[in-house]
Amino acid sequence: MTFQKRLAGDAALCEARLLAALATRADQPVTDAMRYALRGGKRLRGFLVLEGARIHGVAEAHAVSAAAAIEALHAYSLVHDDLPCMDDDDLRRGQPTVHRTWDEATAVLAGDALQTLAFELLCDPALGSAEVRMTLVAGLAAASGIDGMVLGQALDIAAETAGRSLTLEEITTLQAGKTGALIGFAAGAGAVIAGADPAPLRRYAAALGLAFQIADDILDVTGDEAKTGKRLHKDAEAGKATFVSLLGLDRARARAAELVREAEAALAGYGNGAVNLIAAARFVIARDS
Repeated sequence: MTFQKRLAGDAALCEARLLAALATRADQPVTDAMRYALRGGKRLRGFLVLEGARIHGVAEAHAVSAAAAIEALHAYSLVHDDLPCMDDDDLRRGQPTVHRTWDEATAVLAGDALQTLAFELLCDPALGSAEVRMTLVAGLAAASGIDGMVLGQALDIAAETAGRSLTLEEITTLQAGKTGALIGFAAGAGAVIAGADPAPLRRYAAALGLAFQIADDILDVTGDEAKTGKRLHKDAEAGKATFVSLLGLDRARARAAELVREAEAALAGYGNGAVNLIAAARFVIARDS
């Protein structure tokens, strides 16, 4: 199966699992906002969970709840990231952001509920033993909390509040938390479910996550808003330092390509089994959305 077909198939699996998890919930504005926030997206993080599981011989049915969990967590982060007190965005995945469609309070609560849904999904017995599930819960908590995504966002806000441009090293550290930590969890989850060593996939993810963010910075400068589904040029307008502003377009593209090669090298031990993960690494720097 080609990478694009695999990505689309995994997106459908994640969506079905997420909708099933919400199907029994009471119909109310917060629940509707959760479903709305889950619409669209590439589901790359869910794909990483499922593909990491496959190369370790774990069936999709035994890993899909972890894939859905990371997508729920990611959706929560986007809902909160778009709020006026954070990045103040009006457009996400080609549609008005949650706080614009409902209101800020509903957006906060929908994000909170998506976050807790992620940990509920990681309690699914299909994922394996209690020890495996606790390892996944602890891993997602670390990746999403003050040692991971939240730290990255806090560093970003602190720099913007102070009106200070970050150095290349500081941006790399910031993005390792804000973007890279969740990608790292996603890539390693399949190995955790299989009881295998997640280290190679986490090395892959470290390079992949940074390449992903550099590609995002490039798209913010060169992309088409109709394709990206979000407002562009906002970093330049805010005077924020990015990989592009510090390196320039050509060097940023070269660094992203170098990181893809690092990601591929980390997968050497998996042989032909890693073909879709290699394709994913190449995809993140070639995408237009």
